[in-house]
Amino acid sequence: MTSDATTQTEQTTNEIEKIRDLIEGARVVLWDFDGPICRLFARHTAERVAAELVDWLAGRGLHNLLSDSERDSLDPHEVLRAVDLRHPGSDLVTELEERLTQEELRAAGSAYPTPYADPLIRTWTAVGARLAITTNNSPKVVRTYLNDRGLTACFAPHIYGRTTDLHLLKPDPHCLNRALNAMGSAPTAALMIGDSPSDLAAANVAGVPFLGYARNERKTKLLREAGAAWVVGSLEPLLRTLRRW
Repeated sequence: MTSDATTQTEQTTNEIEKIRDLIEGARVVLWDFDGPICRLFARHTAERVAAELVDWLAGRGLHNLLSDSERDSLDPHEVLRAVDLRHPGSDLVTELEERLTQEELRAAGSAYPTPYADPLIRTWTAVGARLAITTNNSPKVVRTYLNDRGLTACFAPHIYGRTTDLHLLKPDPHCLNRALNAMGSAPTAALMIGDSPSDLAAANVAGVPFLGYARNERKTKLLREAGAAWVVGSLEPLLRTLRRW
């Protein structure tokens, strides 16, 4: 192991020691999907999906429906949200959302599992925590991925994804509140694991403690700048902590 890798591991381990109480106090764990559990668009990139949605709108004569920054977005959810803002509840939004769902389903077949996520999920379940998915992705996509990985039983029926009410996507806390209400959990007895500022914002509004997962320095910077107190670059120390129980 290189000195840089050793230093990074030591820093991660030290941070995990500081958040041990946060992990051990979680009776309910709310997981974002794309990021902490897998890289959904590892091969079927989100940037390409966003561009295809923009092109589809342009093909319908709706090029000017989006602003320049929205057309240049690398996030398909931003494109979807922008269209819904201008035409809420319309057939256009319904069709665009279905196109995004189909792209997500296609991506699920080549998604990369986040390192240590599978054993962490199984171990957290084994020690008595209850798990839920709280995501802006389609619940169909989540179920497809979890079924393929043999993880459905760790979460079902608590999978809370994108609905037709697109204004309720994170950073709105709607999916977190749905999970908490269904599981009968107080926000302070839960923990959210997410990888974006919108996850952090939703957790803050819901009153749920937040643990950031960042697979690279760019994501770490975004979470830190958004105010995340705790960010880890690997799930392995969490797994190690749970296995000591």
